[in-house]
Amino acid sequence: MKIFAKIRFYWGAAVISFITGALMIPAIYFFPKYKGAIMHKLNAVSLFLMGGKVVQEGEMDPDADLFLMNHQGIIDIVAMEALQDRHLRWVAKKELFDATWFGHLLRNGDMISLDRSSRAGLVKLLKDVKESLESKHRQVAIFPEGTRAKGQTLLPFKQGSKMIAQKLGLKVQPVIITGSKWILNEHDKTGHSGTVHYKFLPTIDVKHAPDDWFEQLHGNMQKEIDTIEAREHRQR
Repeated sequence: MKIFAKIRFYWGAAVISFITGALMIPAIYFFPKYKGAIMHKLNAVSLFLMGGKVVQEGEMDPDADLFLMNHQGIIDIVAMEALQDRHLRWVAKKELFDATWFGHLLRNGDMISLDRSSRAGLVKLLKDVKESLESKHRQVAIFPEGTRAKGQTLLPFKQGSKMIAQKLGLKVQPVIITGSKWILNEHDKTGHSGTVHYKFLPTIDVKHAPDDWFEQLHGNMQKEIDTIEAREHRQR
């Protein structure tokens, strides 16, 4: 059955590439006023064509400023956009803004570019997040692991997320994503039909949180991931 999983991976990659390049990028370029709705609808189409579904547990806090999510691949973003109707501003590493298709999508979607090679990149990130919340009125989503993880264990969180939240006094909501790697596994290049689950944990008001709130957040997210695997046999 491995051959079918390989075929499904390349089918999924082709679906995402085609919808992004042929439909999504032109649509948000010509109709920028509706870019949020366009992204939601077309990502939902992509997920459907790949045989994917998405379910939510808990409430997405309308007052949260920053969503911190574990990360395993492109489906994390595709399914999140399909799930909700808010025009999130995603933080992505600078190199992705130079990619052929997705670079255009990130730039035209007015996402946030992060240069992780210098301290100046963190200063720019701080300014961009502040602008997102105060001027653009868009909540921000970031993957604090900084890269795609292969296993169940969360990678150490980058300190940039902590610094921004504390400097700006943000409300941070952690989100657990499970099942996305089953649909499209970018490490071993396999794909399957399945369901992506988003579990929204309680929001942390950093202004009133203990000094070790960031470390506690990491531990609580890992605990939820382990519980979901043990109870529901579903990996992240």
